[in-house]
Amino acid sequence: MKINESAENYLEAILMLGKTHPVVRSVDIATELGFKKSSVSVAMKNLRESNHITMTKEGYIYLTESGREIAEMIYERHELLSSWLVKLGVDPRIATEDACRIEHDISKETFAAIKEYIHSHE
Repeated sequence: MKINESAENYLEAILMLGKTHPVVRSVDIATELGFKKSSVSVAMKNLRESNHITMTKEGYIYLTESGREIAEMIYERHELLSSWLVKLGVDPRIATEDACRIEHDISKETFAAIKEYIHSHE
């Protein structure tokens, strides 16, 4: 299930937009991430071909089971790491930026250990 960081970011954005938008379209993703619509279209084609999303003829984007699994994993990592860094005294803006970088590279084992540590010390 390993995919590149860019694809993970797109899947996470689709998940998040789906929480606030009735439907998610390429233009919504482009606006959210600050990318050109043409770049988003290429990425959506790649995600479709790897079966992480489906698109309707109207251009509505939906996560498949595998796409949702990846998006939720990245989102969980982002939320936990950024809130933990803030609790450690890191400025919230910096904590969010650092969590974005860490969430893609951290191993499952290390994340599980951090998660267990955080939950046992709350």
